[in-house]
Amino acid sequence: MARLFGTDGVRGLANRDLTAGLALGLAQASAVVLTQGRRAEERRAQGRRPVAVVARDPRISGEFITSAVAAGLASSGVDVLDAGVIPTPAAAFLIADIGADFGVMISASHNPAPDNGIKFFAFGGTKLPDTVEDRIEAVLAGNKLLTPIGGDVGRIRRFADAEDRYVVHLLGTLPHRLDGIHVVLDCAHGAAAGVSPQVFTDAGARVTVIGADPDGLNINDGVGSTHLDNLARAVLEHGADVGIAHDGDADRCLAVDRDGNIVDGDQIMAILAVSMAERGVLKDRTLVATVMSNLGLKKAMAANDIKMIESKVGDRYVLEELDAHGLSLGGEQSGHVIMTKFATTGDGILTGLHIVAEMARTGKTLAELASVMTVFPQILVNVRGVDHHALADDDVIAAAVRDAEAELGDTGRVLLRPSGTEPMVRVMVEAADQPTADRLAHALAEVVRSRLALPVA
Repeated sequence: MARLFGTDGVRGLANRDLTAGLALGLAQASAVVLTQGRRAEERRAQGRRPVAVVARDPRISGEFITSAVAAGLASSGVDVLDAGVIPTPAAAFLIADIGADFGVMISASHNPAPDNGIKFFAFGGTKLPDTVEDRIEAVLAGNKLLTPIGGDVGRIRRFADAEDRYVVHLLGTLPHRLDGIHVVLDCAHGAAAGVSPQVFTDAGARVTVIGADPDGLNINDGVGSTHLDNLARAVLEHGADVGIAHDGDADRCLAVDRDGNIVDGDQIMAILAVSMAERGVLKDRTLVATVMSNLGLKKAMAANDIKMIESKVGDRYVLEELDAHGLSLGGEQSGHVIMTKFATTGDGILTGLHIVAEMARTGKTLAELASVMTVFPQILVNVRGVDHHALADDDVIAAAVRDAEAELGDTGRVLLRPSGTEPMVRVMVEAADQPTADRLAHALAEVVRSRLALPVA
C-alpha cells in the first residue's frame, strides 16, 4: 500500500481521496499511537482521559472531516476540544498551552477548496516524525483500535476561548507596537480571516482587510500568498505602508512593500535575522534555510556575520535543524518562517507582526529593510518523465553541472533535485542576470531529459 502521509500530513481530494471513513480511521489509529508512553501512566494514575485539540480551516469539507475525526477520537477514549476555524499555528500553540496530549488540524493549506488534509501534532504542538506517522499507518492497516465503553468513552466539547488565547499569545511576542503603520492584510478567505485583523489592530496598526470573507468555497481563490496581485493593488490604492499575505491555514507569510513590490520568504528571513542579531536574540547568530533559498540570502547573512545552515526542502526539515542545534530562526522561500521562541511551526501572523514591528522599531520602509539582501535571478525547470532515481549516478549530468558551476563562479549556483514522489528532476539555477540563469537551466534540463528519459508506454 502506498504511504498515506506526505510531506505535510495526509492530503487529497475531499470525499474522493480523503473520505469520512479514512478520517475516522486515521483518528482512531492516532489515538492508539499518540496516547502511549509515560504520560499515559500519569493519566491513569490521575483517573483522566487523554485530550486532543481539533481545529480546521474554513473550507466546506472541513465540517464533515472534523466531525469524523472527533468521532474517531472520542470513540477511542480521547476527550476532544473543538477549536473551530483557527490557523494551523494556533492549533499547535493551543496544544502546548493547555498541555493537550496531541492535536489534529484539518486543512490543505494553500491548495484549492476541493482539497483537504489531516495533520497531526504531538504533545507540545510539534509535528510528527516519519516513524510515528508510519506507526499510525500500521495501526490503521492492522485495525488494532481502542474500543472503550461507558465512562471511558471520550467527550467532545467546544474550545470556547481558543482564539482569544492565541491572540493574547501573539500580542505578547511583540518587541514593539505597530502604531502609525498602515497595513493591508490578505487573509486568503482562510483561517486567518478572524484572527489576523484583530491582532494587527490590537497591536496599534491601521488595518485594511481583503480576502477575509470565507464562504467555504473561496479559500485561496485568487487571493492570499499564492496570488499577490490583489494585495499589491490594494496597497497602492490605499496608500498603505505594507501588505501582508497569508495562505489558507495562515502558516505562511509573504509581504508587499508600499510600491507594490513582493518581499518573499528569503527576504523576510533576512530582515528578521539581522534584526534579531542586532538585538542579541538570534541564537548563535545562525539562520536555518533550505537548499532552495536564494543565493542572495546566504551572501546577506555572511555580510552581517550570520551563519546559515541549509536543510532539505520542507518546513519539517527546517524544524529538525532548528531543534538539533537549538536555534531560534529558520524558514523557506515560500514564507514558512519559524521563530522557535514563540512557535513550534511556521506562523504567518506571527511573522507578519514581527516584520511590521521592525518597521516601527527602525522607522524604515519595508523596501529599505529588504535591501539588506540582493535577490539573485532564479529559474526552476521541472523535467518530467525521467528516472529521478538515477540522477546521482549519471556522470554526464554531473559533468554538465560542473561546467555550469565553473561558468557562474561565485555569481550563482546550480541545484538538481529529484522529486520525492514522481518521476521528475527539478533544475534550479541562480545567476547574476536572468538570461544567464535561463540559458544554463534549460541547457541542464535538456541534458537531464536526454540522459534519464523513461520509455514511453
